[in-house]
Amino acid sequence: MEGGSSHNFVPPSAGIDKSRVLDVRPLRSLMPVFPATSQAPSFPGMPPFGHTPNGFPPFYPFNVPLSQASPDLNSEMRTPSGPMPAPIRSYRAPAPSGSDDFPEDSNGEGFFDPHVGSSASRKKTSKASSSRKKTKKNGDGGLVTNNGSGVTFVPVMSSFQIEDGNRELVNYVLMNFDALRRRICQIEENKETKTGLIKRADLKAGNILMSKKVRTNMRRRIGVVPGVEIGDIFFFRMEMCAVGLHAPSMAGIDYMTGKGDGEKDPVALSIVSSGGYDDEAEDSDVLIYSGQGGNSNNKDKEKEVADQKLERGNLALQRNLHHGNEVRVIRGMKEDVNSIAKIYVYDGLYKVHESWTERGKAGCNIFKYKLLRVPGQPPAFAVWQTLRKWKDGFSSRAGLVLQDLTSGTEPVPVSLVNEVDSEKGLASFTYFPTLKYTKSFSLMPPSFGCNCRSACQPGDMNCSCIQKNGGDFPYTSNGILVSRKQLLHECSPTCPCTPNCKNRVSQTGVKLRLEVFKTKDRGWGLRSWDSIRAGAFICEYAGEVIDEAKLKQKEGGGENDEYIFDTGRDYESFKWSYEPGLLEESPHDVNEDYNIPYRLIISAKNVGNVGRFINHSCSPNVFWQPVVYEHNNQSFVHIAFYAIRHIPPMTELTYDYGTSSNEAGSNSGPNRKNKCLCGSSKCRGYFG
Repeated sequence: MEGGSSHNFVPPSAGIDKSRVLDVRPLRSLMPVFPATSQAPSFPGMPPFGHTPNGFPPFYPFNVPLSQASPDLNSEMRTPSGPMPAPIRSYRAPAPSGSDDFPEDSNGEGFFDPHVGSSASRKKTSKASSSRKKTKKNGDGGLVTNNGSGVTFVPVMSSFQIEDGNRELVNYVLMNFDALRRRICQIEENKETKTGLIKRADLKAGNILMSKKVRTNMRRRIGVVPGVEIGDIFFFRMEMCAVGLHAPSMAGIDYMTGKGDGEKDPVALSIVSSGGYDDEAEDSDVLIYSGQGGNSNNKDKEKEVADQKLERGNLALQRNLHHGNEVRVIRGMKEDVNSIAKIYVYDGLYKVHESWTERGKAGCNIFKYKLLRVPGQPPAFAVWQTLRKWKDGFSSRAGLVLQDLTSGTEPVPVSLVNEVDSEKGLASFTYFPTLKYTKSFSLMPPSFGCNCRSACQPGDMNCSCIQKNGGDFPYTSNGILVSRKQLLHECSPTCPCTPNCKNRVSQTGVKLRLEVFKTKDRGWGLRSWDSIRAGAFICEYAGEVIDEAKLKQKEGGGENDEYIFDTGRDYESFKWSYEPGLLEESPHDVNEDYNIPYRLIISAKNVGNVGRFINHSCSPNVFWQPVVYEHNNQSFVHIAFYAIRHIPPMTELTYDYGTSSNEAGSNSGPNRKNKCLCGSSKCRGYFG
């Protein structure tokens, strides 16, 4: 990660102030019993390798009958009573009343440790694909199947890929989850204007995808999860469930049991520290983690204060201390934009160093665990801590060249940073936040604005701007783009709606705290101090609009204009929007093929904004979307950039530059190609 430190200093144990411990007593003696038998049964309840109770999908908490697996968007989630059907024993929050102990048979009885091998024999079975009838490929490599009862989405992942994933599959699952979540959110917000209620789109999306097995890393394991990288961010707990990082959707301790010497032996797999308990989480390499259970916070006045017990997750963490097993740590933090929401950051592997009990604020005894980060891992939470200091003004940015290269043009300053060499400036250009037309073009005819007097409301079919967008409001209430569109229509100056109308997202300038930074081998690049949600607007590509004759003149004259954006280039196709079949919608409702009325060529060499610094990648994290709105009595097309997936802070932003539609093999003159240095596993070797 650019700009991050590679050092991991772990403070000694003496750095913990034990004077605050009021009542310290040792935990009971635990004889280490580590499961090592290869005859242990495989995990029950983990299809396609095990079995779930009849009529239930394979994932908690979505233990609704399969007949209800695709939720009715007009109703709340329904959870029948009875034992939990999933192979999970994961606790930190107190158990619901009347269900303090789950049956032993509901828990997995084996786990995989990459250091010692599996304690359970793995059943590797898969059904033949010949049973799929009337299938066709969709744009993302998945399959859309007509089984006689409607359209059903079938993922491209095989049984083994669901069990063990990789980076590509993790991104695939996360993109499908958030695409579906955004669409459900859009549907619910359309209803909100009538009912005043909005439902949990993340839970509904998770329910649908889990029942369709659009997930990966179902095989429970200690340590590293294939395809999940340190520093990855998640905006919903269900995302971590879907990729196998942390199985429970609510509880903070994820653990499982194995069989050893005839008795169950719990092992902790991962923990989430998100501020709900009295954790001490300010140190980037040390975490003081509070146990689960009891009634330590005294929020429920009807319940008596109760000590925590050495069971479940607490016992599992204690076992990790004796066995030396690693535990995955996810840290939850408040989102900068929305203080109520949380961002979850995967901070890597930790080991339980010591444990004790102390008297909590409510007067009960609680368990405490000191976890130390395993050395040599890339920084994750440490980067967030550094950024917080920069944002609060407590620390100056190393390598800072310029505080704001926009000179106040953008709502948020954009800094210029060089930590690579001694270069202290950029090639001269004029900063301009939007497109600049220097001559008349054959543009779209002017369009009349909407009649919304305050702000355009989702579901208002009297709004002409919503009608132009196919009847749906293109953004969620927090300004996130729902789907790629052939041509996205935003409100314009002729619309009487207020300037803060949610249908003016790309016109309001940069909102993220961006910085232009010097890369090691690709010149200047762009990244953000803020985390970026999938579908969030980043910036537009600003510059001078030129015609084809001017472009050919530049190329024919040998002018090196590296800042050309051309909608006439060939771009790699990809699927980003939701799969309509998951919601029983027609596939024709979502069309991601751009329909731009004229070829748009933009040069940002002399005039431009931060968009000119976004580098090329064959595996980008940003995509461009044509947006049209009216100004000066004409409708103009703009190019706006949105995040393909969640982007952690200080990650370089990249998009696909495309290739010239001319002969691909030419490397000189107007047909020349630029050598690609993106380093992606899918790198095609050239661009432009």
